[in-house]
Parts: sequence; structure tokens; C-alpha cells
Amino acid sequence: MKKVLLVILALFVLVSIFTGCNKDEIVEQPPVTNEKEEIKIDPDKEEIEAFKNKYVNTDERTIAVMVDNDDENARPQEGMDEAYLIYEVIVEGGATRFMALFKGVDTEKIGPVRSSRHYFLDYALENDAVYTHFGWSPKATTDISALKVNNVNGVTGTDGYIFWREQKFKGDWHSAYTSIKKIKEISEKKGYRLTSDHKNAVKYSDEYFNLGDEKNAVKAYLKYSGGYSTTYKYNEETKLYEKYIGSHPHKMQDGNVLTFKNIIIEFKDDVALGDGTARRNITTTGSGKGYYITNGAYENITWTKNSRTGNTTYKKADGSELVVNPGKTIINVISPSYTVNIEGSEV
Repeated sequence: MKKVLLVILALFVLVSIFTGCNKDEIVEQPPVTNEKEEIKIDPDKEEIEAFKNKYVNTDERTIAVMVDNDDENARPQEGMDEAYLIYEVIVEGGATRFMALFKGVDTEKIGPVRSSRHYFLDYALENDAVYTHFGWSPKATTDISALKVNNVNGVTGTDGYIFWREQKFKGDWHSAYTSIKKIKEISEKKGYRLTSDHKNAVKYSDEYFNLGDEKNAVKAYLKYSGGYSTTYKYNEETKLYEKYIGSHPHKMQDGNVLTFKNIIIEFKDDVALGDGTARRNITTTGSGKGYYITNGAYENITWTKNSRTGNTTYKKADGSELVVNPGKTIINVISPSYTVNIEGSEV
């Protein structure tokens, strides 16, 4: 019995020595799991990439559409909330008119479409756009021909079929609508290019940024005339500016309010055309001052446009090129004699 106990004790000692010598060599393995590692996506980068792929990194040609804004009969408009860039400029009577630029979308209803004014051609050309309108002033008629603008005109027999009427009252001229699909169809028939390698009118950053000078711009007010004003109010949550006409949100027919990441204000001379009518002449070429507004702040800028067909160059106060945040942009062209107020700042 003693021998058996001694053998058991010896074996126990040997096992203890062996396990003690190798305990440092034992490596714990992580538990086996079938779950994949979560990949976090930066929502800002994803949003910027989507914007630039649709509007910047593409060879799709821009389509420009003149949109009515004469008075309450023209509103609510439709389709402008899908435009990536909009120009707002005064016309006769103290009203403004919009030129909405589209790319990368198939907007099904745009309008009411209104007639051309000659100074809008300069912005269509600098964006290499197919220019769509419903009628034209005499000077716009001659300039479209002289400048060889690729245009689609709703009052001509060859182009008129791509528009339809939604008449509100007898004799209503605020009633013509069209779509991107129809504009592309007639453009192909007319032999217009639907691709372009033209440089964008504004240059976009590769990331979101805030302006360094911290000049406050939670509200921007532009009074074009005694009967028309527009205001932009900054939404801190969305980091976008909501557009107002007078005291009311600028809504589309589907209820969507126009919002913008960027606002560019260009001061340009506005005088009577001198053709015996109330039509205006906007000096689009030369150079002047303006403002760039984004993310609740603003900075002073300058603009230069050497020819009617050339691009506008925007520069910061230090002389460097203006680069804007990725996002939808509105360019307000307004006379320096009109009222422009940016809340919290002296302008």
C-alpha cells in the first residue's frame, strides 16, 4: 500500500512540475465568432462623393430652364428643388426670373417656363448648357442667333410639343411646363450635344468647411424692388439656408422648400435697356464685388467675367480662388443700389 501511495505522489509531483514549466507558453485564443467587423462610413464623405459624382465628375451636359417668378400667379413653381445651381436676376416690373440648371436628374416637371432675357444667355454659355425657354425678348432673339446658343423655345412649332399647359385662368401665361426627358429628346433631334467637358461655373471643395473669419450670416435679405424681396435663413441642424419670398417659405408645388448650401451674391449694374420698354440691361462682364455665404457665415469676394461666353472667376479677399462647399448653390445677381442686408454684419 505504501508503494502505491509513493507512486501516486511521484506522479503528482511530476505533473505539477511539467504544467508549471509550460504555463507561460499557453496562449489564450479569442472566442470564435461569425460576426463581421463593423465598417463605419463617414456620412459627410458619402454625401460629398454622391454630390460630386452626380454634378462634378460627369460629362453630362447641363440643361438650363427659365422659370417664371413674376408674381403669386407664377407660384408655387415646380422642379427647382432638383436643380444643382440657380441664377436669380431681375427682369422688368421689379420681379425676378430664375434660370435653373439640371444635371444627373430626370425631373418630371419644371416650370412655369418663361421667356428669355438676353443677359441670362451669358450664364447659360458659361455653363455650356442647353438653354430652354418659352418665348424671348427681341434682344434675346438676336443674341441667341449671334452667340449660337443651343436653345429650345416653346413658342416655335418645332420645339413647342415638349411643353404642356396647366392653365389657371383664361389667357394665363404662367402655365407652360416641361421635363428633363422631353428636353433631352428634342435636343437630340436638333443635333445638340448631351455631353460636355466644360469646367463648372463654381469650383467645389473635396470636404465641408467653415469660413475662418466667423462673420455671422444667419440671415441674408435682398430687396430687388418695392414689390419683391427674398430672404435666406440658416438652419443650424441641416446646415442649409432656407429660401423665403417675402415672409413666406419658397415652396414648390409638392411642398418642398428651396434650400441651399451656398449663396453667392454678385453686385452688377442694372439699367434700362432703352428699347422703349421696361426691360432691363444687366452688365454681366467686367468685375465687381459680392459675398459668399455658407454654414452660417459670410466673406467678401470679387468676381470677374471677361466676355459673355467666358466663365466668371470668383476670388476671396486675399486674391485666392473661391472654392465653395459641395452642395446646391444659388447665385443672386443684384444691383449695388438695391438693399442687401446680412444679419449681424455691416454690409
